[in-house]
Amino acid sequence: MKRSSSFTATLLVMVLVTLQAFTPLLTAQPASLTPQELDQLLSPIALYPDSLLSQIMTASTNPQEILDVDNWLAANPNLTGTALTDAAQQQGFDPAFIALVNFPQVLDMMAQHIDDYAAIGNAFAGDQASVTDSIQRLRAQAYAAGSLRSNAQQTVTVQQVGGQTIYVIQPANPQIVYVPQYDPTLVYVGPSTGSVVAASLLSFGAGIGLGALLTGSQPWGWGGWGWNWGARRAYYNNAYWGGWARPYRPPSVWYRPRPIAWSARPGYRGNWNYRPPAYRPPTLGSRPAAGRPPYSPANPPGSRPSGQPSTTPPVAGRPNPTPPNRPTAGNRPVPPSNRVTTPAIYKPANPTATQPVRPGNPGAPAMAPGTSRPVTPPANRPSRPANPPGVAPTTPRPATPPAAQPSRPANPGGQQRPQPQPNRTPQAKPAPQPARPAPQTRPAPSAPPKKPALGL
Repeated sequence: MKRSSSFTATLLVMVLVTLQAFTPLLTAQPASLTPQELDQLLSPIALYPDSLLSQIMTASTNPQEILDVDNWLAANPNLTGTALTDAAQQQGFDPAFIALVNFPQVLDMMAQHIDDYAAIGNAFAGDQASVTDSIQRLRAQAYAAGSLRSNAQQTVTVQQVGGQTIYVIQPANPQIVYVPQYDPTLVYVGPSTGSVVAASLLSFGAGIGLGALLTGSQPWGWGGWGWNWGARRAYYNNAYWGGWARPYRPPSVWYRPRPIAWSARPGYRGNWNYRPPAYRPPTLGSRPAAGRPPYSPANPPGSRPSGQPSTTPPVAGRPNPTPPNRPTAGNRPVPPSNRVTTPAIYKPANPTATQPVRPGNPGAPAMAPGTSRPVTPPANRPSRPANPPGVAPTTPRPATPPAAQPSRPANPGGQQRPQPQPNRTPQAKPAPQPARPAPQTRPAPSAPPKKPALGL
């Protein structure tokens, strides 16, 4: 009995120690971010309209739901308008996602950069005031650089609240929202030359109608979202956001946040002129690709193979990109073996263009050893009329090292020495330099008697 009680006490102590060791991992509460790190995370979206920005902030508190909703949009590409919001509501998604399904390009961007938005959601849930200050700090820099101005797509209002300058961004048309796109390395510091207008650093895609978000009195409607910049808090359904009454429960929680490489993002240590190597600003697409493999532990965002063929239907007037980098039949290069079989390459008009190709082809004509000139084609034979007829088969032999010629007579065996002597006498004579320029010296009688004398 005492042994069992002591064992139970020991086990309980071990469990308590283990829980204390893993408490930071279980609670998943990261350390608070510095103002510069918050600016780096929020820089790609700080210039969005206020209502859309509050939807993104509240949606980022559940990164697994971002991936689930993006997969659901890819599996339902035909839903639009009221049918889309009704179907999203039936799925049990949080109100922020019911509103964001009308902005599929924003959701897809959030899924592609899920680690950033997971960190944004943690910062927003822990301290909305710090996130509010970061957004206004970034907007003030863009306004000072001349990049943030009112135009046909948005209205920028400068207000004074509590002795602080506040920048409010709203759609120019209350029924159409234009999502801005920009490069954080340029928009917060302005252009380096006067030839570029600072206001042109913001671009806008196609407008998104708010018909489904403006009709009815749903709590996730567009009019219920916004930001109280004086109170430094976002609101939903005309009330401060503090969580969802009936939050969405993902069927499978498989996403795990990964640490962020701050040096790989613009604005590192507050320097907006710093552009990381191979950095590309986040861009908005259209809808999530229909038919793509859903995000999962085996297929996390951003890890799909680049060579995967596109499953989206081809657009009218645009070439189908299914066979990338594959030449057509008319532009396909001809194999080298087909080039040597055509009789045109044997024309003496351009023999040098075909000589480098023939030695590497298995179907090329026989070549003389040590040379790149074919022996069989008669068109190349007249190019050497000055040589005697008996020298042609022996011309490649002098290319061999001279040290190999005296080594053969030194081999033992009486039958092998007399056989190569008559053939080597003309070979050894062309090897010296006087034999090539003066062919008259070859029949000189002095050379044959000297060789037998050395053999004796």
